[in-house]
Amino acid sequence: MNPSDDIRPATPPASASDPLTLVVGVHLVLTEADRVLLGRRRNTRYAAGMWHLPAGHMERGEPVTRSMTREAEEELGLTVAEEDLLLVHTLHLLDADDGRSRLQLFFRPTRYEGRLRNAEPHKCSELRWWRLDGLPEDTVPYTAHALAGIVRGSTLSTVGWAG
Repeated sequence: MNPSDDIRPATPPASASDPLTLVVGVHLVLTEADRVLLGRRRNTRYAAGMWHLPAGHMERGEPVTRSMTREAEEELGLTVAEEDLLLVHTLHLLDADDGRSRLQLFFRPTRYEGRLRNAEPHKCSELRWWRLDGLPEDTVPYTAHALAGIVRGSTLSTVGWAG
């Protein structure tokens, strides 16, 4: 055996009593009167060609508020202070594709700085404002679900779970 070989002990299978590991997504709900900003996804593994809120995933070592401000800068060129984020909806999603439990957090900025632009054209083919009561049919389903909840004043919902 070569000492440089990477040998790791086998990972025991997870049991029902093991703590759950969640994937955490952050979504920016940028509204103007009765309209919301959506982007058409492109060159993505998930929901390519569909409309979705500016969004991303929490990275190791950062709180969710920093994740959201980072995504706003990366995707839209906007500067949002963490204290200017208002959590408007939480969605617990059971992903039908991979069976993973995902916590989706939806933030509305109370203010921001910068000129709104499509800062990631390689991932987003266009940005467009849509009426909240007239979202396109090809909106990511959980996004449409969360936006409908936000309009109703609901702060929590679940999607994909039995019952």
